Amino acid sequence: MSETALVTEVLHGRVACWTLNRPKQLNALNGALIDTLGKMVEELQHRDDVRCVVLTGSGEKAFVAGADIKEFADFDSVGGRKLAEHGQRVLFDAIALSTKPFVAAIGGFALGGGLELALSCHIRVASSNARMGLPEVTLGLIPGYGGTQRLSAIIGRGRAMEMILSARMIKADEALATGLVSRVTEREHLMEEALRMATTLSANSPKALQAAIRAVQASGTQEGYEVEIDQFGRCFANEDFKEGVAAFLEKRKPEFSGR
Repeated sequence: MSETALVTEVLHGRVACWTLNRPKQLNALNGALIDTLGKMVEELQHRDDVRCVVLTGSGEKAFVAGADIKEFADFDSVGGRKLAEHGQRVLFDAIALSTKPFVAAIGGFALGGGLELALSCHIRVASSNARMGLPEVTLGLIPGYGGTQRLSAIIGRGRAMEMILSARMIKADEALATGLVSRVTEREHLMEEALRMATTLSANSPKALQAAIRAVQASGTQEGYEVEIDQFGRCFANEDFKEGVAAFLEKRKPEFSGR
């Protein structure tokens, strides 16, 4: 097993299991974790010992509960745009365009950037206690790591619009019904199911998997992601962002101006 401060790797034959290792923070995404994972994804493309990755979170409560809000609470619109652009390029796009498939094993909460991380993976398996959502509008923001684009592509624009605008969390059974996840299993069997899926993928032609990933990803356009980056950055100039983050840090309900 190889280990960094933030991620552990365990090999199961040709399948690598990567576990995000911030359990006290419910595996919240911060800059260091994004950069660490991004580097691992980059190095993965040149590894011959791994054909598929299972991505999961440590602890029983969460896959990834969201982004580390304290890191960007004081950002302006320029900082917000750079945050989204860096994250997308370094990690989220890198996973989506990886030549090796990723299977997300979602146990517990996958919220905000956590759900966006799962959406960037090629296949998603969830535990029956999983809860998924994009609550960014409650902070005066929108999803900035590809969520507006990938969720729409996976479950359809209408359902994605409802989830994003309402900030509603959905349970595993609804995620399965909408196609957000491919399979649901009990929490104690989650990794077993994800590894079984990954092992099946790893037995197939690596070149064919690479070609299939490229072909499926080509069904979208980059314009949508650029729009998301631009709008995400603009949110940081709004008073709603400041109020949303302040309310979150002060553990109270936000009071948005409605302007």
